[in-house]
Amino acid sequence: MTDDVAPAVQHPALELRRVVKSFGPVVALRSGSLALQRGSIHALIGENGAGKSTLVKIVAGLYRRDAGELLLDGESVDFTSTAQSKSAGIAVIYQEPTLFPDLSVTENIFMGRQPVNRVGRIDRKAMRTEALEIFGRLGVGLDPDRVTEGLSIADQQIIEIAKAISLNARVLIMDEPTAALSGVEVERLFAVARSLRDEGRALLFISHRFDEVFDLCDTVTVMRDGSYIGTETIAHTTVDDLVRQMVGRDVTELFPKLPSEVGDVVCEVAGLTRAGVFRDISFTLRAGEIVGLAGLVGAGRSEVARAIFGVDPYESGRITLEGKTLPKGNPRKATERGIALVPEDRRKQGLVLEDGVSRNITLAIRSKLSKWGLLWTGAENEAAAIWASKLEVKTAALDAETGTLSGGNQQKVVLGKWLATEPKVLIVDEPTRGIDVGTKAEVHRLLSQLAQQGLAILMISSELPEVLGMADRVLVMREGRLTGEFTRADATPEAIMYAATADVELAS
Repeated sequence: MTDDVAPAVQHPALELRRVVKSFGPVVALRSGSLALQRGSIHALIGENGAGKSTLVKIVAGLYRRDAGELLLDGESVDFTSTAQSKSAGIAVIYQEPTLFPDLSVTENIFMGRQPVNRVGRIDRKAMRTEALEIFGRLGVGLDPDRVTEGLSIADQQIIEIAKAISLNARVLIMDEPTAALSGVEVERLFAVARSLRDEGRALLFISHRFDEVFDLCDTVTVMRDGSYIGTETIAHTTVDDLVRQMVGRDVTELFPKLPSEVGDVVCEVAGLTRAGVFRDISFTLRAGEIVGLAGLVGAGRSEVARAIFGVDPYESGRITLEGKTLPKGNPRKATERGIALVPEDRRKQGLVLEDGVSRNITLAIRSKLSKWGLLWTGAENEAAAIWASKLEVKTAALDAETGTLSGGNQQKVVLGKWLATEPKVLIVDEPTRGIDVGTKAEVHRLLSQLAQQGLAILMISSELPEVLGMADRVLVMREGRLTGEFTRADATPEAIMYAATADVELAS
């Protein structure tokens, strides 16, 4: 008789159990739990401020946990640096990679650990050969000799993934990797992720986009208010179930469009042209109206918005505000006359992350608050508190560094900064990019309320449901030209996508 042999215990590749992390009086992670299996793609979702980023930074070695367990292949570990995390086989692919722009693709992959030949010199041939082999496994055609500067975010992320593979990373964490990618780039990234899964690696995918979670992932974990809520297989859950777990309530109306009375033309753009970027752009914005500007990435929408505000130049055309011509290339004048721009990249273009919440909210109105050339902290805090309260900015204090806030709260601070100027025209570029479903509903409700109060709003969005749900009128751009204009009643997904992709031109 043969003795029975107990099967080997299959531990998760990475596991966190009831992890806690606080920053002074602020508890960022109350009870973080997660288990990643080999050969699986696991989604981590939750509202901004749910604790996802803190959990990832603990795994990456940027933060040390206060309590709880961190296990790798069933063994307890405690990373005190990012180097320790990387050497243990963990790689984090961020939304915006940090590569050396003046070095080649290959040099970036092997930075700090270049192989050497028998005479002690860097073996560039071996590096190049391995880089090509990795790209071949991933099914991408990047040139290993090309300089990294000028590469798209998507290609930079592939380089980071190649670096992780060259380090034989067993666990890959992708933190909002698709936020700045086009549809084709997302598909390529997903193909790479699936190939890594099929090699037996464990992947963690963090995203606010449910369609991507359901398309790519096998399992999903939900966090809320710094705590673990639950884990489900994708096949046994729905979007509605996940939303309820994320926000602790039903978000029955993601696009709370309020009725508003559309008034007179506030702003008119006529024949706006910038060679090679956009051409003959003409439209109007009316009081109480939300105009959606749709189109594919690269269509020129953001460039038009920046030209209207005066940040970017244009060669010909005219912009009038309440019947008076707006000077070219003068954001200060645009602000004074009543135009506000909430930019696409809030972190780089909308905020001073090292400054406090109150300083950021009052940046555009400091001259109004100062007396005899001096700006008093009390006046700054008083003005900021109004908008922080109205927008329900979640912060421990008004002097807290803005960079420590969640993405959704940072977006509220940018909105507060520009609403404090009391604008007549509000341009919002990707108003809900990278923020959770609950905060999206709050931002949509705010935009609807502002329109109801008579504000003219130009909303640029790559999310078709957002455009259809919030806009009174939809403009569509393709390759720098306006190719469609639709009323709310006539705007359909099919019509907008046709105008955004087909070779048509809007009749003047």
